[in-house]
Amino acid sequence: MPDLKRTCLYDLHVELGAKMVPFAGYDMPVQYPLGVMKEHLHTRAAAGLFDVSHMGQVILRAKSGNTADAALALEALVPVDVLGLAEGRQRYAMFTNDAGGILDDLMVANRGDHLFLVVNAACKDADIAHLRARLSDTCDIEVIEDRALIALQGPMAERALERIAPEASDMKFMDAAILPISGGEIWVSRSGYTGEDGFEISVPAVEATGFADALLKMDAVQAIGLGARDSLRLEAGLCLYGHDIDETTSPVEAALTWAIQKARRTGGARAGGFPGADRILRELAEGTTRRRIGLLPEGRAPMRAGTLLYATPEGGAPIGEVTSGAFGPSIEGPMSMGYVMAGNAATGIVIYGDVRGKRLPARVADMPFLPNTYKR
Repeated sequence: MPDLKRTCLYDLHVELGAKMVPFAGYDMPVQYPLGVMKEHLHTRAAAGLFDVSHMGQVILRAKSGNTADAALALEALVPVDVLGLAEGRQRYAMFTNDAGGILDDLMVANRGDHLFLVVNAACKDADIAHLRARLSDTCDIEVIEDRALIALQGPMAERALERIAPEASDMKFMDAAILPISGGEIWVSRSGYTGEDGFEISVPAVEATGFADALLKMDAVQAIGLGARDSLRLEAGLCLYGHDIDETTSPVEAALTWAIQKARRTGGARAGGFPGADRILRELAEGTTRRRIGLLPEGRAPMRAGTLLYATPEGGAPIGEVTSGAFGPSIEGPMSMGYVMAGNAATGIVIYGDVRGKRLPARVADMPFLPNTYKR
């Protein structure tokens, strides 16, 4: 497919024997010769290196020179306390639309004289257009085109990265910093998409292959593809935009209320003022008719996206649908997430998924399915 974009690590993926597939407009590695199952388990046991350079990196600077003004400007687009984000810290956020749905989810870091945003690959053009349309009067919006983004995840990620950037070991979960390395600097956050301790590292594109190579030469580090990335994030109970959240799901339905801080809620210092605030604040107060849940199907077969869910083994209308499903190598069984009517969302109850015309039982379960190991 000649219209697919390539990240600056494309040649390295091919050299490593990756199977390449289209993803969000890019030619991306879905797996390496190790295979999805072993890549998943290696990340949980040691350290996995992921190319996430397809994601968007954006710097937001207030024209006033005051980063608080950039924070307040961004708060007009997200239901999150950006003003209260301390320098050197990062926070999960989401762009909402006027109907209270989610346009995209993103990470926002306060780096002193500016905010640094990382947005999803499939949405980045729309996100950047949204930022420019809404914030150009008050902020300079700089799209970073000359840097790669690499995630290093797993219990040995710290030990690996500190060999290149010794100060990385001082960071805690959701810290963000610019760290010196031999010959330059890297932009680092202690975060990720696996439920494991780890880092997301922005590196100049011209240095990305050498940087990745230096990590991959360490015994603990293996290259990991999109297949294992998906099963890792699902075990961690993390949403995939376009599947588990989208423009039709509100943050409250999606069980993302932990990301809406007190300052933006009713009675808070800066309550509302974001798109869809009426619906989102009402749902925070009154609840919703449907909710995102975790599911543990009985047996070994996963209930995959699109599986209709029912309250009973026979008869009745669907009560919801699976949005993500896979086999969890670390939990040694199938797992799914999806949406059901609020009355069917209680942990422990059994509902039924229609798998190839047969209704199979699944238990509503708390997420994450596997406890996270963030360094707090």
